[in-house]
Amino acid sequence: MTRRAIAALLMTAACSSAGAAVIDTVISPTRFVVEENGERSVLELPGTPVYACGLQRFLSWALPLKGQSITPGSRGFASVLVDGAPESLQGLLVRNGWLQPAALDDDAQAALTERRGGWACAAAHTPFDVMHTSVDAKILAGVALNESAYNGRAWPWTLNVAGRGFFFRTRDDAYKAIRFLISDGRCDFDVGLMQVNWCYHRQRFASPWEALAPATNIRVAEDILNENYRKTKSAVKAVAYYHSANPQPGREYLARFIQHLSQIDRGL
Repeated sequence: MTRRAIAALLMTAACSSAGAAVIDTVISPTRFVVEENGERSVLELPGTPVYACGLQRFLSWALPLKGQSITPGSRGFASVLVDGAPESLQGLLVRNGWLQPAALDDDAQAALTERRGGWACAAAHTPFDVMHTSVDAKILAGVALNESAYNGRAWPWTLNVAGRGFFFRTRDDAYKAIRFLISDGRCDFDVGLMQVNWCYHRQRFASPWEALAPATNIRVAEDILNENYRKTKSAVKAVAYYHSANPQPGREYLARFIQHLSQIDRGL
């Protein structure tokens, strides 16, 4: 969300009544100075600031928050008015990519993988650093770049239908496409960041919607890679078999993977 959009969304809060709590100063994504009845206090939000683009980029984005009415809540939570309705300040920061919550909910995963806000300047393997559990993040990033690369980064709302790739703007859009394919009796498509094949692996997901969730999609890919490794006792074959156990397509896939891994190591 752009700074102009934030300003427009919060415009209704600018005319707050006298004595209401307002944001006096934005210090960081987790620290705000709040003024109420002439007294100032520091509001601390839970989570980790996302500084990949630097603090100044965040402060520029957050400038329209200054002077807006705020309702402090319990345990560090607080709400501001967005379109005239109370909205969690923490949620606003998470969705726009400036705050990483302890538990990565859908909004946090979308912001991270779509590279919103501070995530825009993060390395290509950063989403996998954050969401991996059992497979090295760079290996996962290399596989994902083979599978769902869009403008040099892995894109979460990707489908490949019978060999043709489709990149959707939102998770909702990709989900609608999956529902149409399933209603048409088809399963010949790959889903999400790691392009998990629906015909062979749909039983690993609770639902098509869940299959698109980046963290879930990564976890299933890790399971497949680990199973390949246990079967072959070879990390190289585990990656090649992710695409195909046939030697020629497996070798071609592995060559692309190694190229992506080299680019990741060089910070490209």
